[in-house]
Amino acid sequence: MTTLSLSDSPATTLAVDALVIGVHADDGRAVPGPGAAEVDAALGGKLAAILASLGASGSAGEITKIATLGATTAPVVVAAGLGKPEKAADPEAVRQAAGAALRALAGSAKVALSLGSGSPGSGNGLLRAAAEGALLGTYQFVTYKSDLGKSYKAPVAAITLIVPDAKDKAAKAEVKRASALIAAVQQTRDWVNTPPNDLRPPAFADQAGTAATKAGLEVEILDEKALRKGGYGGILAVGTGSAAAPRLVQIRYRPAGAKKHIALVGKGITFDTGGISIKPAQGMADMKSDMAGAAAVISVMLAVAALKPKVAVSAYVPMAENMPSGSAYRPGDVVTMYGGKKVEVLNTDAEGRMILGDALARACEDSPDYLIDTATLTGGQVVALGHRISGVMGTSDGLLGRVKDAGQRVGEPMWLMPIPDEVRAGMDSAIADVMQIVAGFDRGGHMLQGGAFLREFVGEGVEWAHIDIAGPSYNTSAPYGYIGKGGTGVPIRTLIELIEDIASNG
Repeated sequence: MTTLSLSDSPATTLAVDALVIGVHADDGRAVPGPGAAEVDAALGGKLAAILASLGASGSAGEITKIATLGATTAPVVVAAGLGKPEKAADPEAVRQAAGAALRALAGSAKVALSLGSGSPGSGNGLLRAAAEGALLGTYQFVTYKSDLGKSYKAPVAAITLIVPDAKDKAAKAEVKRASALIAAVQQTRDWVNTPPNDLRPPAFADQAGTAATKAGLEVEILDEKALRKGGYGGILAVGTGSAAAPRLVQIRYRPAGAKKHIALVGKGITFDTGGISIKPAQGMADMKSDMAGAAAVISVMLAVAALKPKVAVSAYVPMAENMPSGSAYRPGDVVTMYGGKKVEVLNTDAEGRMILGDALARACEDSPDYLIDTATLTGGQVVALGHRISGVMGTSDGLLGRVKDAGQRVGEPMWLMPIPDEVRAGMDSAIADVMQIVAGFDRGGHMLQGGAFLREFVGEGVEWAHIDIAGPSYNTSAPYGYIGKGGTGVPIRTLIELIEDIASNG
């Protein structure tokens, strides 16, 4: 992974391949912003004129490269667009600008970043944002390239953040936090981007267990025999249609003196064909990302192990591959879930809620103070909120508000959604306790149906939040800011922000 360090030396004297500064948009032209004063002086006060001659507008995401011709030790200055002037103090604008700059500088060995150079303890935490965005922007997934080719540009190897005092303990803490946090995001991106033939449930469980054990966490993995003995009917119903058997991975972090316990659940469908209710061929290849919730939860545990917040955190991660076969579950089946609730199956492509139901019920047995699950659960989330905003619903207005606020602070926007009584009423079954979807295959409020079903498996009085990340967890369009194509790592940064908030405030 790219290294991150601090420097308080003059930006124009650093021995780097490129120096990144901020510019913002003012009436269609780029105006020097954060970190630009030293560069402007080195260029004889001509920075604005140079930007104008290059057609720079300062708009968000715009990257303009300037050859310094010896005016600075860095041969290239990169002007990263922040957007409107007020965005210079917006952490997400800084995060996006840093990410875009580092993506554009692939092939450079060393880069200095003069964005967010204020004290980490003041203002909007711009140093944190710059550090996160820069590291996120270096991500590449080339594992399966047999020949990278002559045009390949490796990610930046070393990033230097320019700060007022490189010995400041708070600034050093931000570097340590960003490195641990973004390592977790990169791990999730790797898992999500891995081809499904190489990450079937047993392999995924083994990799998760190995990583968690190495991090010093408690790990328990239930195989198909243990799942059958334990009565995990939902996980088994989905998973036994595949030759690769299902798993339930449990990971625990228990620091001394912790006063609160957070339970995390993540959907781990390593590939989703839809089962007997098979999906259309178009877009099915992207269903390797249907385990993004599981990958995020496991990676959050790895970050927790590194950051050591004063709160207990447990993860319950069900893993299965949803395949059509002679042993697959069918529409019309009645499945007995963990805890005994009976579910009438109408559509085998609504498989995520089946494995999550078991995991949620199991998590509630450990009496957590807060229960949060995250899943690529419904196409309805994308229809309602698009590809960048997650849907959040649950049982506790207080917890839901904290989740939404945490997402806003870290640049992972979320929107609160209801679970209407009439949606749940449409899932009443004549022969079982609940139907898996609304009768008649009515897709109205599809995202809300998923939430209504999951609520059935949440214990009485448990504060629960469900985060549907079907769109935000996997980017199928062009790269932007610190997001490339493929896995994004959403909502890891939100969950860590929330965990740290609970550790501090209960």
